[in-house]
Amino acid sequence: RKEYVDLYVNYMLNKSVQKPFEDFMQGFLRGCPARNWKMFSPEELQVLLEGDTTFDNWHQLEKNVRYDQYHRSDQTIRNFWTVFHKLSKEEKKKFLAFVSGSDRITGYGLEYFTFRIADPQEANPDVVPPLARTCSVTLFLPR
Repeated sequence: RKEYVDLYVNYMLNKSVQKPFEDFMQGFLRGCPARNWKMFSPEELQVLLEGDTTFDNWHQLEKNVRYDQYHRSDQTIRNFWTVFHKLSKEEKKKFLAFVSGSDRITGYGLEYFTFRIADPQEANPDVVPPLARTCSVTLFLPR
């Protein structure tokens, strides 16, 4: 039984996907030659591909925001940043995931991450919750 299970597992996890994986690898290496990846350590490559989760300068995020139909001095914006900076680190990451679709930042760091805060211009903003469009990295924040 053990031999059967070992052979079955080997087939399912290795043999059955060998040809598709080799085809994928060949195409991947055609577009991204291995010599280009060898200059990175495994940790650097992981941050480059997956993004970084270790960042602490949340005030930099505030500096990088662009506003649509808002100004930095608007009371809604000032209230937003007051509340944001009181959030825990985990809650801030959840906000980042809400706005961008990921709780990670590219390897360049928060200095290069930008998003927009826009006014959805609703007739009754009290009944509209904040919304986000991750494709455009935009937070729609009712007044």
